Amino acid sequence: MLLDTASLYFRAFYGVPDKVTAPDGSPINAARGLLDIIAKLITLYPPTHIVACWDDDWRPQWRVDLIPSYKTHRVVEVVEVGPDIEEVPDPLEAQLPLIREALGALGIPIVGVMAHEADDVIGTLATKSSIPVDIVTGDRDLFQLVDDARGVRVIYTARGMSNLEVVTDAVVVSKYGVLPSQYADFATMRGDASDGLPGVAGVGEKTAATLLQTHGDLSGIRAAAETGEGMSAGVRAKILAASAYLDVAPTVVEVARSLDIEPPLEGIRALDPSEQDVATALAEKWNLGGSMARAVAAVATIGD
Repeated sequence: MLLDTASLYFRAFYGVPDKVTAPDGSPINAARGLLDIIAKLITLYPPTHIVACWDDDWRPQWRVDLIPSYKTHRVVEVVEVGPDIEEVPDPLEAQLPLIREALGALGIPIVGVMAHEADDVIGTLATKSSIPVDIVTGDRDLFQLVDDARGVRVIYTARGMSNLEVVTDAVVVSKYGVLPSQYADFATMRGDASDGLPGVAGVGEKTAATLLQTHGDLSGIRAAAETGEGMSAGVRAKILAASAYLDVAPTVVEVARSLDIEPPLEGIRALDPSEQDVATALAEKWNLGGSMARAVAAVATIGD
């Protein structure tokens, strides 16, 4: 089970009332919510291994160099020259060290890679895994990794934790009319305002899907546009006009699959008494209460 950790703690932060605080008044709603999410996921989809995939760089410069608008709307404006800072609510940012400590108390490894997003960590671990993989995310970009033949599926959280959707090959085809292996090309053409990707002007989901059904992939579509075969003059003009964008966008949209990381060898397991004491002490210190207890209990069920 590969967790798109930021996707989940953002959901927890906005889903749990901010009146939930530690004894010193510090906000803990994201931490408690994330623990409850993990407990539910383990109960519904028991994993052998869990990895909390982390954004070591949520907006890598190499992606921005290719498409300057990439995630621009999420950047906090700062007077001083320095690295981009993601617009994270202060009460959430303050909880990130606690979230990392809570994940460690449960025995869940945190994996991030310099100059890469959690999506890239997920793409690499899913590709290198020798066992089936559940990717937990609210980001549809990761549909490109779905692969029935390898047992890779997405547990999609966008509609809420009470309405989880298991995304397989058939679900992607049903939703978008393309195979998961075509999804990155589909997303490149469609664009995504939430990520600052403009897409091909005038080409929406239906046209993008039709083009992929006809020509197979983006290279085939661009080749057909060059020759003027297999598409209308209007669509051809739109593809040709977007040539500069299409030269670079696939590199931005496609997740990395070959970073220098390996799937963890040690699986998730029940905590021993001393580890339970650590988790309990952390829960008492920060008022994590039943959320930590439920997560510890869920972990203990693995292998039963």
